[in-house]
Amino acid sequence: MSTTHEETAVVTPGGIASSTLVELIDAHLYMPFPFRRNPHEAAATAGVDQWLRRTGLSDEPGVPVMISRTRPGELASYNSPDADPGVLQLVADQIAYQFVFDDRAEEVGRRRPGRLLPMLCESIAILRDGAPASTPLGAALADLYRRVRERCTPAQAARWAWKSREYVHGLLYEAVAQAHPSPLRSGLCTSIRSLTAGVEPFFPLCEAAQPCELSSGELHHPLMRHLTRLSADAAVWIPDLFSAVKEQRSGEVINLALAYQRAHQCPLPMAVTLAIQQINRTIREFETVYDEIGPSLSPSGVGYVEGMAGWIGGCYYWSRTVPRYADAAGPALG
Repeated sequence: MSTTHEETAVVTPGGIASSTLVELIDAHLYMPFPFRRNPHEAAATAGVDQWLRRTGLSDEPGVPVMISRTRPGELASYNSPDADPGVLQLVADQIAYQFVFDDRAEEVGRRRPGRLLPMLCESIAILRDGAPASTPLGAALADLYRRVRERCTPAQAARWAWKSREYVHGLLYEAVAQAHPSPLRSGLCTSIRSLTAGVEPFFPLCEAAQPCELSSGELHHPLMRHLTRLSADAAVWIPDLFSAVKEQRSGEVINLALAYQRAHQCPLPMAVTLAIQQINRTIREFETVYDEIGPSLSPSGVGYVEGMAGWIGGCYYWSRTVPRYADAAGPALG
């Protein structure tokens, strides 16, 4: 891995000079989804702050500052521009919770993954067995699960719980990978990233936002299942581009761009360019598969896929300006 930090312009294979990673990403990332925001964004942002206070999470060290740097209400607005106020608030609160949970898991499990077990086991017990919470994080998760059951059908709520459990397990895999002394292969990195992304738990809320419940045949169609994987991967890989500088400095390994850098022993801008190429292929495949299945979908099915597409575009527009990834706007690193 290169450790040089020269502040020089990067000339990409297409011949475009970029002095920052944001310029590099903007020049080469394929983004067919336009910028949109939910008209209820301000209310959702205020609601997040109220919910964090109500659950006690705002009293946890570092949480208020972290929330101000991640802007969960903004991310929810960009990802779910057509959602009604109730669904939008649920999405925004869940995003805030996952940021708190993810940062705590990183802090606790960085050197000793086993220290994560009480935290993760509490979450699994809540999601699987409806067990009572014993920590503010557990209480926040239990509140989210209660609201999901109120807003969603039983089948949608069950899918939400299942996908949320996958996310919880993924954080343990990430901690093990971080503590492992040998370099992580790219395939393992992307497999873990698909779990820690935490995007798929939101797809049942995309379902719930539709006027009618999707049929089993429609929801579980092989092409529809393929769309969920493509959209979740693209949605999380895009923030990986913008967070690469921050995560390189902090020693993180579960990041698509950093996986390319390890594999090719190249400067970070070139690794980001390679990651962009993979993301572009994924987004174009999403469009191709959508074109194939689209004519057979019900209006609710179309809305569901549009909701998944919203996560791809929303994560891009949010990542460009969120303070959490401000390092990407600085000089490109070698």
